[in-house]
Amino acid sequence: MKILAISDPHGDYSKIRTIKKRAGDFDLVVVLGDITHFGPDEKVEEFVEMFEKPILAIPGNCDHKSILKALDASKATNLHGKAKQIEKIRFIGLGGSNPTPFNTAFELSEEEIGTTLEKMVCSAESEEDCKTIVLLTHAPPCGARDELPAPAGHVGSTAIQKFLDRVDLIICGHIHEARGMDTVGRTIVVNPGEASKGFGALITIDEFGDKHIDVKFISV
Repeated sequence: MKILAISDPHGDYSKIRTIKKRAGDFDLVVVLGDITHFGPDEKVEEFVEMFEKPILAIPGNCDHKSILKALDASKATNLHGKAKQIEKIRFIGLGGSNPTPFNTAFELSEEEIGTTLEKMVCSAESEEDCKTIVLLTHAPPCGARDELPAPAGHVGSTAIQKFLDRVDLIICGHIHEARGMDTVGRTIVVNPGEASKGFGALITIDEFGDKHIDVKFISV
């Protein structure tokens, strides 16, 4: 399966079509949040209509919580707090972010993040037909793709960190300065970068073979 990963367009969709063209052929779009920049929610429709392929989407901390209704009403699949299996890949989603110093629009406590994800990850781990677990979060796990310049340092979620080495792939956004890829145990962590600046990633998962995951970053 070929997945186009898009994060942090922040309401600026001017480079989306070029990112799509650069990606070439893909089967699925995953959207990692901050679709808008504190609204309006109506921009969801403009954004999702730019894609012909199926879309799995979660909100970011710069989206109002009301965006969930807009996602539900759109052709995208709202994956916030939900799971969806496609072939042998289980996608698990959680939007918003762990608490920030800025009290942004969509933040969750670490306890809420951990409790919500634990149920879905446990379910995936016990499912025989699930060969690959992909976690879609806006916030990165603490210690991977989450570092800001000093003195801030690592600002990722400690709750999401607990799922490192339990899932195969985490695709996240949120930290604009942390575009790239890390590997922690069995888990690959990918931050595709800001779509508003022409960044994305094409991720290929071979769910029928050795679960090889290939990541190619896109810049336009």
